[in-house]
Amino acid sequence: MRFPQAIQNLIDDLSEIPTVGPKTAQRYAFYLLKQPKEFLVKVAGDIINLKKNLKICSSCLSVAETDPCPICADGARDASTLCVIATQPEMLAIETTKKYNGLYFLLGRNLRPQEGISVEKTNIAKLETRLKQGKIKEIILALSPTLEGETTSLYLAKILKPLHIKTTRLARGLPMGSDIEYADEITLNNALKNRNEI
Repeated sequence: MRFPQAIQNLIDDLSEIPTVGPKTAQRYAFYLLKQPKEFLVKVAGDIINLKKNLKICSSCLSVAETDPCPICADGARDASTLCVIATQPEMLAIETTKKYNGLYFLLGRNLRPQEGISVEKTNIAKLETRLKQGKIKEIILALSPTLEGETTSLYLAKILKPLHIKTTRLARGLPMGSDIEYADEITLNNALKNRNEI
């Protein structure tokens, strides 16, 4: 049995979201089908307006309502320390600990050569440009301890070595194969406190 085309189209669209498979997309579609029209109009409006009032911070490359973002604009933060992360949810997870007071740099994604995600498809070149300004004294590699995160960390360690900038990484309080975004506050706090030099 095939679903009506409008439902199938929505299932296909939702299936494009990372970690949402066809069955989950189907559940979401039927959940939305049961909602009042006002709710659907609101959600559709929120999706349409998603990029309307957002900017990319020219300093850290995160999405914000202002450029620079509130973190980069905060003069009380330690501008000599730069925490390199892959995605914005990881930055929010680290901020939740209230133990890090430096700045961030968003790579956009980890290297995944097997999937065609090479250096050119990340913000690594922009990171190198930023580091050549000479203001950074320590770089913290806060990449998830997954195969992709490790690959990216090793690549970054190699290109950072000639710059003679202290380079540390989060301590192994984070289990291999996990994502920073889902780590609890205590684990992240310990990982930040016990970071190691590379």
